Amino acid sequence: MITDTVAGNEPAQTAPDAEHVRIFDTTLRDGEQLPGASMTFNERLQVAELLDAMGVDIIEAGLPVASNGDFESVQEIARRSKNSVVASLSCAAFKDIDLCDEAVKPAAQPRIHTFISTSPIHMKYKLQLEPEEVLQHVYDSVARTRNWVDDVEWNAEDGTRTEFEFLCRYVEATIKAGASTINIPDTVGYTTPLEYKDLFERVRATVPNSDQAIFSVHCHDDLGLAVANSLAGVAGGARQIECTINGLGE
Repeated sequence: MITDTVAGNEPAQTAPDAEHVRIFDTTLRDGEQLPGASMTFNERLQVAELLDAMGVDIIEAGLPVASNGDFESVQEIARRSKNSVVASLSCAAFKDIDLCDEAVKPAAQPRIHTFISTSPIHMKYKLQLEPEEVLQHVYDSVARTRNWVDDVEWNAEDGTRTEFEFLCRYVEATIKAGASTINIPDTVGYTTPLEYKDLFERVRATVPNSDQAIFSVHCHDDLGLAVANSLAGVAGGARQIECTINGLGE
């Protein structure tokens, strides 16, 4: 049974501009995973400043737990950003979530983006956890994150290979715990546009509280379909696209 470890969490309200497609730029996090694309501290600040000036809705500034340098750059970007939401990424571990909060705390609009694997192969071999244990981790990590920020994004890592019924249970529990954005990524570059569009349509139609969250796409380009899949996800009801400058990253 899922237990709410944090009292007072309220589901996020549906955004009034429900048709606006938000741009979530992850050049500073996913982009740096491309060999040769690593940036210096000052380069990261310059990129963030340009993204903020361009009017990007959300800037994913980095993974604070990765290094002291990542933490410091996320924190400085949070201090400097004037227009964009500043997000930091964390796995579903309390210490990592707490570190993310410390990094984005200076931001006028902070977000924490937390993730855990949900596909059978990842749960068995990567996490070595049973599905019900993962579900509890999902709920607890989002509830923990809501202790620090109101803007919580949850990421079902390897979402396109997750069993549909389980994915819907995870999404419902996550929204109940307080997440306002649900990211269903194509982590291994596995899906095709029609499949991805259908996935968003089915999840949104099946999950009873799906109207209380914004759904997001995050597509990797193994099959050369990242852009097509992203647009297909929007056609299926997603209202946030996670992308990078010039397709840097995975």
